[in-house]
Amino acid sequence: MYQILEKKSLNPTVTLMRIDAPAVAKKAEPGQFIILRTDGNGERIPLTIADYDRDSGSVTVIFQVVGATTEKLNHMNVGDSLHDFVGPLGRATDTVGKKKVAVVGGGVGCAIAYPVAKKFFESGTEVHAVVGFRNRELVILENEFAAASSRFIKMSDDGSWGERGLVTDALRRLIENGEQYDEVITIGPLPMMKFVCRLTKEFNIKTVASMNPIMIDGTGMCGGCRLTVGGEVKFACVDGPEFDGHLIDFDEAISRSSMYKPFERAAHESTCNLFRKEAE
Repeated sequence: MYQILEKKSLNPTVTLMRIDAPAVAKKAEPGQFIILRTDGNGERIPLTIADYDRDSGSVTVIFQVVGATTEKLNHMNVGDSLHDFVGPLGRATDTVGKKKVAVVGGGVGCAIAYPVAKKFFESGTEVHAVVGFRNRELVILENEFAAASSRFIKMSDDGSWGERGLVTDALRRLIENGEQYDEVITIGPLPMMKFVCRLTKEFNIKTVASMNPIMIDGTGMCGGCRLTVGGEVKFACVDGPEFDGHLIDFDEAISRSSMYKPFERAAHESTCNLFRKEAE
């Protein structure tokens, strides 16, 4: 069993948890993920490893409450234990041999972007972090990004945090002002990553996008997380989650992800009603 060591609300819908998982912490690297179950009858959900501490044997995950399982997870507290916590899964981010990178994160995807930026920064790479949220209320990991980047650019849709505009506005300005990146890493909502990759392709800058489609078994056997990359079928759980952003069929990925939203909303509402009845 995997005990919850810490629980913290980062914004109204996003929660951080630190889990006692020594075997996972021993091997974890930025870019990888775990699959957990809250209980023996629960569904398997993937969560990216937001941080890890090999000395204490703990792994940090950050999740947004959107479906039934994340609602259940959010009702667990320090001292409770998860039934399963399997990983690390997926391929780690390649941080070797790069002098300057831009890490572009959006929304809850910043929970994935932060450990990537941190690993690059600790390796001596110049890191420009471009981070965007809809508004100030939704901001997470602000201090962490500031500490893990050489340059930190904050963007929000309404201008309540940092500059008003999109992450692509800031990235274009950096590039047109002469910044030369060995690589751009983008992590966030699919439409955001699509337009980041379209922008960097215009300037012929190598770009990696972190994909997080629906996953079930995490081994590539179920095929649920399939993507089309360069005209070939790839599986995010074993071939990724990071892929060449210029080769990803984002339109297909966006279409497939939207298929599950009605089921996700219905499951979330059903679970919320269950907790309300238990509280009465």
